[in-house]
Amino acid sequence: MCLAVPGLVGSIDGDYAEVDFGEVKKRVCVSLLPGLQEGEYVIVHTGYAIERIDSEEAKKRIQLWEEMAQSAEEIE
Repeated sequence: MCLAVPGLVGSIDGDYAEVDFGEVKKRVCVSLLPGLQEGEYVIVHTGYAIERIDSEEAKKRIQLWEEMAQSAEEIE
């Protein structure tokens, strides 16, 4: 199963950007989203930003990720 993760775009350098996923920041290819700006939210899959999302949708998805992580911890 593959998962796409929401993140906040930080500094952009050419086709790459630093994307903040909360506790983790990763270098991500953003060449599929021309005109991307710092401060936008994106969905990332296998190292590529594949979709822009607005901040409201990003917050909903991030909250779901946090709830899933908490549930996984409770199972262990």
